[in-house]
Amino acid sequence: MDYIFGYTILNDWSARYLQRKESKIGLGPAKGKDFATSLGPYLVTKDELAPCRIGDRYDMEMVARVNGRELSRGNFKDIYYTFGQMIERASDGVTLYLGDVIGSGTVGTGCLLELGPELHRWLEPGDHVQLEVTGLGILENAIE
Repeated sequence: MDYIFGYTILNDWSARYLQRKESKIGLGPAKGKDFATSLGPYLVTKDELAPCRIGDRYDMEMVARVNGRELSRGNFKDIYYTFGQMIERASDGVTLYLGDVIGSGTVGTGCLLELGPELHRWLEPGDHVQLEVTGLGILENAIE
């Protein structure tokens, strides 16, 4: 945990139509994940988040909305691996550098693929996506 400077919201956009094609040939989601990542709106130091800390986790509510409609709600305290554990794994056999960004993975029920088309269709131009996390703000993006 000493190596963590701070936290922000990360949205790793997925091109599911590409991911489906790649999965058929065993390549994984490579091209489906390399076209866009949003960060922000703030970088908050771990010291600033001390009031939210409970042991090695943070009690921070997370909400995902599309066009103002809440689709997902979770809490950062329910994360499976701590960031300390993720850094330990990510640094095994490689060098991590100052400024590297490590994503935790999706909050449970935090992606449209997981939610399924019966809850919400794929994103389309004109859609407005908000990811809100207590203490970190609201990351807002429009699909164009």
